Amino acid sequence: MVEAARTSARGRPVATSHAAIEQAAFTLFTERGFASTTLDDIARATGVGRRTLFRYFESKNDIPWGRFDLTLAGFRELLAAQPHDLPLHEAVHRAVVAFNRFPGDARPSHRDRMRLILTTPELEAHSVLRYADWRAVIADYVAERTGEAPGDLRPQLVAHVSLALAMTAYEAWLGDEDAELEDLLDRSMAALRDHLGVVPGQGGRGEGLPQGIMGG
Repeated sequence: MVEAARTSARGRPVATSHAAIEQAAFTLFTERGFASTTLDDIARATGVGRRTLFRYFESKNDIPWGRFDLTLAGFRELLAAQPHDLPLHEAVHRAVVAFNRFPGDARPSHRDRMRLILTTPELEAHSVLRYADWRAVIADYVAERTGEAPGDLRPQLVAHVSLALAMTAYEAWLGDEDAELEDLLDRSMAALRDHLGVVPGQGGRGEGLPQGIMGG
């Protein structure tokens, strides 16, 4: 059981943090299951009131995603930092791999976090919203690189395909305790060019379409 936060001499809870709430919540999710854990349970475990909890997370469904707004801001920075002379597909590839690097000592662990997100039915609808936010970051970047609007076909295609490739890598990672996430992501994102038939230095039927989609 998670140890409750200390209280002050006047009985008021000391300040908590996003990290403390996440750790308490994940312990309860492991013990009781996500659906059976309430916000009141999490508030008691962290030693704060329910109202205080809402200052950190809008809902229980937001807790597994951590401070997602900040991670997306970091994702935008990673994309913006890619050299402009780098082919578009390579820039997105590098940024997606870098975005998914997490410290091995993170608590909760990244594997536990993603396992909960990807295998909990109650989180599916909420996750759709978060995936859309993630795709929007890529679509905005592609639009800026190509002079198109984020809602145009190419930015949306790159965003959707990138998410599908990343999700494929994550599913493989969660299914193999010995697998390295970065390696799977790198291979998955690189497979996009192979799938579309882009072979550097070779022409032919397969080269024109992928360059039109992913070039820039």
